[in-house]
Amino acid sequence: MTRQTAALLYTTALAAALASPLAAQSQGDWTVGFGFGYVDPQSDNGTLAGLPATIDESVRPTIAGEYFFRDNWGIELLAAAPFKHDIYLGGAYAGSAKHLPPTLSLNYHIPTQSDFTPFVGIGLNYTTFWNESSPLGVLKIDDSFGVAAHAGVDYAVSDRGSLRVDVRWINIESDVTLNGAYIGKAEIDPLVWGISYVHRF
Repeated sequence: MTRQTAALLYTTALAAALASPLAAQSQGDWTVGFGFGYVDPQSDNGTLAGLPATIDESVRPTIAGEYFFRDNWGIELLAAAPFKHDIYLGGAYAGSAKHLPPTLSLNYHIPTQSDFTPFVGIGLNYTTFWNESSPLGVLKIDDSFGVAAHAGVDYAVSDRGSLRVDVRWINIESDVTLNGAYIGKAEIDPLVWGISYVHRF
């Protein structure tokens, strides 16, 4: 999957949001989703210590809860097991770090007359880093706040259960220090691809 695929998915779902008046989710509903997320940082992760930085991918279990405050409109909180990424400078291994990216989103679920329910959303991400390590010294990556865009589709497999595929773009940019000295900004800005089972209560 590519960033062009993500943009197409988001644009298509957004265009569909202008149509179809039937309610897919009712006010007062809750959903909980369990699955996996694949964090795919952008290819250019900035310059650190004068060298081009590369941050690799990571896959971890995810959980998301959503409350529908109006028909088809939900507030969702995404959480996950800690992701771990290796960091390379100029192609050479330079360290690793763990992070958690809880994301709060406002989602609109587009009502349809089929088992497929697309959705789009916008929200706020907070990413915290810890357990940084490096053979070069003491590595520190600052926490980050940023916007997050969300799009995907649910496929109903029962009255209360759905399979979900989705993608998020998250703005994650963090200052980085090595041995207490500022060495640059990590520009991670990943796509987060997800697959999960969602149950409605």
